[in-house]
Amino acid sequence: MGEENLQIALVRYNKKTWCKSALLGFFIGLAIIVPGISGSTVAIIFKLYDQFLYAIGNFFKKFKQCFVFLLPIGIGAAVGVLLGFIAVRKLLELLPFAVIFLFAGLMIGAFPAVKDELSGVKMTAKRIALLVIGACIPVGLGAYSSVVTLTGAGANGDILSAAVPLQIALPILVGYLLAITQVVPGLSASAILMAIGWYKTLMNGVENIFTDFSLLIVCGSLVVGFLIGFFTFPKVLNIAFEKARGSAYSLIVGLSLGSVLTMFLGGDIMEVYALWSENGVVVLDLILGIVLLLVGIAVSYWLVRVQRKKSAEAKREE
Repeated sequence: MGEENLQIALVRYNKKTWCKSALLGFFIGLAIIVPGISGSTVAIIFKLYDQFLYAIGNFFKKFKQCFVFLLPIGIGAAVGVLLGFIAVRKLLELLPFAVIFLFAGLMIGAFPAVKDELSGVKMTAKRIALLVIGACIPVGLGAYSSVVTLTGAGANGDILSAAVPLQIALPILVGYLLAITQVVPGLSASAILMAIGWYKTLMNGVENIFTDFSLLIVCGSLVVGFLIGFFTFPKVLNIAFEKARGSAYSLIVGLSLGSVLTMFLGGDIMEVYALWSENGVVVLDLILGIVLLLVGIAVSYWLVRVQRKKSAEAKREE
């Protein structure tokens, strides 16, 4: 983009638009903790997705303008992460099945927003293959974490008991993947962590981060990978959209679909199934989980409908 496009891309803040961006940041922060909420989908609803993507991709090239634009988003994200962490951790302790099924419902309801991007796209053999590959990635991770959970091979979240080089390299890779979820509509950072069985380990261990050396290494490496991905992947995404949008979104839809499936077979939910097999089904948790699954679908799909309406209005204004 040239300088002229920059003026169009990044809004000049007043009190109202600053608060709007801070609210967007809050949802992005919440999305890091809560599976099923996609920060980038909310950005589309707020009509800030293009600006958000541009500011991240050009952060170092146009530092001042991009920093000013991203500042309220960053503040809101910090608040969202903090509140989401406190609330979700407590709820997972009380009703793990119900909470996970609420997350699953949110993801199912949001899936049409991602699928919409393939509307009108001819599904060639190549694009179908990309969709299948995308779905297999989170499903494979989820299957692996399930085996680890059921066999007991992954005590302390598996990664915490691994050798130090693995505690650094693997979290950097996962952190990069988590960053991708923040710029690709429909993907969830927390769902990825659930798929690989790290979600509860990290949630329960954060308070011990400065006393547990292994946890400190893992979390630090996650942050490094996240920052690398956050500031580099938007450029890759822009290039992919320009050159082969249909193929790029075929892969993204596959990733989103696979993420939905892993909510029902990942390591964290397998822990619940294992406890039920030993001690019996917790009826209240089961009933509440089914109800919250439906509530999650309804709420998330309502957001999708709002997004579609705003997108249609924007097209009419062009």
